[in-house]
Amino acid sequence: MATSKTKLSMKLLIDPQAKKVLFAEVDKDFVDFLFHLLSLPVGAITNLLKEKGMNGCFPNLYQSVESLSDTYIQSKDIILRPNCPPVPLLLFKHLPTQKALYKCLSNCRYVTEDYDSDCPNCKKSMIHTVKIASPVAASTSGFVKEAVKYMVMDDLVVTPMSAVSSITALKHNVKDVGALQEEVVHFGKDELSAEVAEIIFGVENNSDESLCEPSKIREIASR
Repeated sequence: MATSKTKLSMKLLIDPQAKKVLFAEVDKDFVDFLFHLLSLPVGAITNLLKEKGMNGCFPNLYQSVESLSDTYIQSKDIILRPNCPPVPLLLFKHLPTQKALYKCLSNCRYVTEDYDSDCPNCKKSMIHTVKIASPVAASTSGFVKEAVKYMVMDDLVVTPMSAVSSITALKHNVKDVGALQEEVVHFGKDELSAEVAEIIFGVENNSDESLCEPSKIREIASR
């Protein structure tokens, strides 16, 4: 499983004439990183990117919750700043993670985030930390199996790497196979910044940029 110190590598197949990456050959850790992004709450993504011109109506919906008076809403934090599962390489390091939960000595069914508050059932102090079980896939072995390499297309379509899939990708996208180039780039937590997330989640300011541009990948990986 990837950690904050992990460096992930990608082998890029580049078409220099079209100035684009046809696909990237990656290991399990990089695919796990991409799939982890799908586990983030929409509110957390919107909170991270709303100031940068995120496409769609979610920023408006987010602003509606922010603008509502406490007279009309029970808890804004649950919506606007939800707890997030840990993401490999700490891409979303500014977002809150799971808070500690506490229970009473009587093991009543109630838990709370407020340390030493009274249990609604037995009225005893709730001071004992509750152990929270993480999903096995996310905490130990990731999401995909390590037996094969994976192909990530320029539009983030992920498939197992095979001779057939490679030939199919080249057949529909390349005019001169002999001109293709290979390049290996490495990414760590410093390179996989919020800018990558902005491109992946479609921010207006970066609407003309793409991870399929070799210059863009080199720029991010060289930081």
